[in-house]
Amino acid sequence: MPELPEVETVMTGLKPALEKHRFTHVETRRKDLRIPFPKDFAKRLNGRKVIKLWRRAKYIMADLDDGETLVIHLGMSGRMAVFARSKSQKLGQFHYDAVPAEPEKHDHVIFDTDAPARITFNDHRRFGLMTLIDTDKIEQHKLFKDIGVEPLSGDFDAAFLKAALKGKKTPIKSALLDQRLIAGLGNIYVCEALWRAQISPKRRASRVKPGEIAPLVKAIKEVLQEAVKAGGSTLRDHKQVHGELGYFQHHFAVYGREKKLCQRADDGIIKRIVQSGRSSFYCPVCQR
Repeated sequence: MPELPEVETVMTGLKPALEKHRFTHVETRRKDLRIPFPKDFAKRLNGRKVIKLWRRAKYIMADLDDGETLVIHLGMSGRMAVFARSKSQKLGQFHYDAVPAEPEKHDHVIFDTDAPARITFNDHRRFGLMTLIDTDKIEQHKLFKDIGVEPLSGDFDAAFLKAALKGKKTPIKSALLDQRLIAGLGNIYVCEALWRAQISPKRRASRVKPGEIAPLVKAIKEVLQEAVKAGGSTLRDHKQVHGELGYFQHHFAVYGREKKLCQRADDGIIKRIVQSGRSSFYCPVCQR
């Protein structure tokens, strides 16, 4: 599943084609994704202007001029692609391919905007979702009411994390992946941040020492910021909206590097274990 950096990258790539632009035509090519589309979904979007495009956790949010917000979740394999309405068109800093002659088989939603551009949502597994929510009720909606703090915000600091981990008996990796505490963190970047902070993913969360909290917060922020700058990590389905791959996977220190030498400990060999059904990668020498 795309994690925070991948979703942030997609959202940034959509901005030139969506933000401050109006939907000129919206088409749904099936009646549902993971959940059914809202009643009159396409009709309610046609003619609407996107006032602001932003991200909450792993959701892309488009605030509209009628007081509603279009909410998009990519699911496991969903992909947004932007196409130019004229040949070799540039929108913002990006160049986009021309609109293809025919939609692809799994293009389930098509948005045309006055940028002019076409945006397609392609999802062969149909685990993604799209819905409409009253903008002023987002934080009370069932999708968002239990979501935690944004890790790239000022609210996520050492004081917050210290309080969040107090008394927690779960492994630190499980605690960091809890979306009720921290929004958008996923398996890849937690593995990488724990390596940077020299903390074992097996360590009980409540046993992370006070002096280790601030370095862990710093590591989380830095790995996310670097991944966003690199366009995310392309392992399976993720591509940027203009078709380019992310390349942060070339900078992994531990993720996917089982049995390889640790980049920090001379005698460290990266180990893989399974925690709560997810693979954890770490160096048992330098991460304690």
